[in-house]
Amino acid sequence: MSEPHILVIGGGAVGLASAVRILQRMPDAKLTLLEKEEGVGRHQTGNNSGVMHCGLAYRPGTAKARLAVRGIRQLTEYCQEKSIRHDVCGKLVVASREEQIPRLQNLLERGTANGLRGLEILDPPRMRELEPHVGGLAGLHVPEEGIVDYPLVCETLAADIRARGGSVECGAGVQGLTYRGGEWIARTGRGEFKGGYIVSCAGLQADRVAKLAGERPEVKIVPFRGDYYKLKPEKEYLVRNLIYPVADPAFPFLGVHFTRMIAGGIEAGPNAVLSLKREGYTRTSFDLRDAADALSFIGLWRFLGKHFRMCTAEVRRSFSKQLFCASLQTLVPEVQPDDLVEAGAGVRAQAMKPEGSLVEDFEIIVRQNAVHVLNAPSPAATASLAIGEEVADRLCTVVKRG
Repeated sequence: MSEPHILVIGGGAVGLASAVRILQRMPDAKLTLLEKEEGVGRHQTGNNSGVMHCGLAYRPGTAKARLAVRGIRQLTEYCQEKSIRHDVCGKLVVASREEQIPRLQNLLERGTANGLRGLEILDPPRMRELEPHVGGLAGLHVPEEGIVDYPLVCETLAADIRARGGSVECGAGVQGLTYRGGEWIARTGRGEFKGGYIVSCAGLQADRVAKLAGERPEVKIVPFRGDYYKLKPEKEYLVRNLIYPVADPAFPFLGVHFTRMIAGGIEAGPNAVLSLKREGYTRTSFDLRDAADALSFIGLWRFLGKHFRMCTAEVRRSFSKQLFCASLQTLVPEVQPDDLVEAGAGVRAQAMKPEGSLVEDFEIIVRQNAVHVLNAPSPAATASLAIGEEVADRLCTVVKRG
């Protein structure tokens, strides 16, 4: 292959990792990564729970299952190589009601099929050996789960790109894309950037960037905000590592849980409520374009119709510490509302179909001179290096075709 010039759009974990993998596959390529913020990892990657997800619950054979398992092992190796703070501390998934116990067995079978090691269902005495203050009737121990400093992962990936001869251009949000004369022209707030190929990994703006490139994706990114609390320092003894609920199969989001943070402290959350701003991290965040985009989408209304009771409960819980705490008490009965302090929020970029269903798997589309990552919600940060391999493989195929 000759020396292709590649523009990567998006400086979250997936864009950064894709750029690194591309440069590993095509070391002679000229690569420029465009990020609209003044630093990398400022949105989904930098505002998540900090968990390295190992692929427990995903349906065997899906890209999520395959890439999460491969991704967590690659990310762990990368952290070891680059001296990035991380801890493979393990997770306990808790069944708090009798009807949830069969779901633990299902999770065990899924995780085993996905290639996870050391999974084990525990009775309450053994659960409390791991988490002395946990409640519940049974638990699934997931030893390969962990925590990591994702902002540092992003900074390290950016440094890796530069060390391999690529460039990372911050403050260069893409406002327009034109393909002319065999090359892409990306118009940004910092001027024009040109390249023969584009790779878009734009997260919360994925559908919009794809449209700028001439795509007409059926799906739309619908943002869901997740609020977090932290345990007060004097109550951090209630949780040692990661305590999760058994997911409700009737609802597409996991539910609130406890996470030990790599920098210290115990975080609780997130819930999942519609955000009226794609990059809005408070309950009152609002953007007219983003709100109109979501509220005019028939898929959202069909989704709300299917899940009305649960969506209403999520909104109520968002505004009530007592209700939020009640959900946490199914995992750790001793926790009280006064033990919690507010701790920010994250926003999940979730692709949704017009019929009101969520796109559950990662979605990557390939064109003659472009690769678009259209859907990469959690566990994309964990799986970023493995997703990056997929992106690099597909781009190499595109470049070979010329």
